[in-house]
Amino acid sequence: MRRRARLAISFAATACLSLSALPASAQQGKSTASPASASYAQRFASLCAACHGANGRSDMPGTPALAGQHSFYAITQLFLFREGRRANEAMTAVAKTMTDQDLRGFSDYIGTLPPVPVPPPATSPDAARMARGQALAQEHRCLMCHGADLSGGQQVARIGQQREDYLQMTLREFKSGKRPGYTQAMGEAVSRIPPEDLDTIAYYVAHFPSAPAKPGGK
Repeated sequence: MRRRARLAISFAATACLSLSALPASAQQGKSTASPASASYAQRFASLCAACHGANGRSDMPGTPALAGQHSFYAITQLFLFREGRRANEAMTAVAKTMTDQDLRGFSDYIGTLPPVPVPPPATSPDAARMARGQALAQEHRCLMCHGADLSGGQQVARIGQQREDYLQMTLREFKSGKRPGYTQAMGEAVSRIPPEDLDTIAYYVAHFPSAPAKPGGK
C-alpha cells in the first residue's frame, strides 16, 4: 500500500510539472475556437497523411495509428516532439515549426478522427497468447490507466488495436528509458517486465476487440 501511494504521488507531481509547460488551452483539456481551425484538416492531409494515413490509420511499419486518439494526448506528444523531449527525426522536423496554435489545431483535428477497425486477420488471434496477454495487462495495471476497453482518455493514450510493431517498440523504449513520458508512470510500470512479456502485452492490445469512440476526442 505504501509503494502504491508513493507511485500515485509521483505520478501526480510529475504530471503537474510536465503539463504546466503546455500551451494554456491544452492545460484546460478543451479546444479554443480559432478562425483557422477548419484549415487543419487540409494541413493534416498534406503534411501528416503520407505517413499516418488519410484516415489516421497508417500502413507504414512502426508508424502509429492516430485514428481515435484523444486531442489532449496528441497535443502533449506534439509538444514533446517540438521541444526535443521525444526523439524522432521526422516528427521533430515537423513539430519544431509548429506554433502553439498549430499544436492545438492539429491535435483538435486528430481528436475528431474516428477509430478505424483493423481488417480481420486471415487467422484468429492465438487464444492462449491472448489469455496470457490479458492476465499480464491486468497484473501490471494497464487497464487501470488505459481503461477496461483500452480506449484511454484525456492525456492517456488510446492503445486498443494500435499497430503491434509500434506497441512493441514503444513498450521496449519505455523500459529502456529511451522514450520519456510526460509522467514517470509508464517507465515505472514496465521497468520490471521481461521483454517477452512486453511483446505478449503488445500482441493482446493490438488484437483487442474494437473499442467505441468517446465523444469529442476526449
